[in-house]
Amino acid sequence: MSRRRRATPTRTPAAERDWRSFDEVAETYDRVRTPVHEPPARDLVAAVAPPAAGRVLDVGTGTGVAAAAAIEAVGSDGVVVGIDPSAAMLRLAQSKGVTRVAAAEAIDLPFRDGAFDAVVASFVIFFFTRYETALFDMIRVLRPGGLLGVTTWGSRDDMFNRAWRGVAESFATKDMLDDAAQKAVPWEDHFSDPNRLEESLRRAGLRAVQVERRQYRSEMTIDDYLAGRETSALGRFLRRLLGEALWSRFREQLAEEFRRQFGDPIGDTNEVLLAIGTKPAT
Repeated sequence: MSRRRRATPTRTPAAERDWRSFDEVAETYDRVRTPVHEPPARDLVAAVAPPAAGRVLDVGTGTGVAAAAAIEAVGSDGVVVGIDPSAAMLRLAQSKGVTRVAAAEAIDLPFRDGAFDAVVASFVIFFFTRYETALFDMIRVLRPGGLLGVTTWGSRDDMFNRAWRGVAESFATKDMLDDAAQKAVPWEDHFSDPNRLEESLRRAGLRAVQVERRQYRSEMTIDDYLAGRETSALGRFLRRLLGEALWSRFREQLAEEFRRQFGDPIGDTNEVLLAIGTKPAT
């Protein structure tokens, strides 16, 4: 890749919406990321095995992928609730038949103790500022003997990520990008390690914790891959940082670089950690 002169970003008004919100990218996220998230979400629901007519809480439901799978699992007599801080994401979840939703976060969950047979959090735990507090409350609303399940990304260092990051670092410094990632997904690296994930769930009070590495293959056009990256934490940060003119230039250079390096469509393999643990009966 040829070296480019880093452009000077424009300033954005402080009153603008927090760039960490998914509200502005919800529809794109649903279109290009749902097919990637759906297979591990279905496997997560199968792993916690909610009973027929059971009650399931999906924390950070997003566009409702895991919640929809849970609705199938518990049947018409069951109850599935999805919570998420993004109203735009919740509207998309409702369009998939997830009718019970709440705009809420994992801390101070608005449910009584032991209300659910199973709790799931699909690609969510690394967003929590205080994940220990969030896990405590998720376990609180889980019935004794119930299962809590989470998925996280494993290793994210692949040729596609390196190509995207290389172009990004020609528009913003590495330190700026690292700082943005720390603000939006502070525990992504921590929970990409299966040992740390297992230890964190055990320390939260779960028993019989199991962590499994799984590989999921996906194929998409370069345009869809790059659209998906725009919905990521760093994509949202860069769009807010650069302003529309530089953002348009950034997108053009990304497309040029990806078409130079890769065939279209591209095949990608995602490593996922799937973990489950049981709330003690006493």
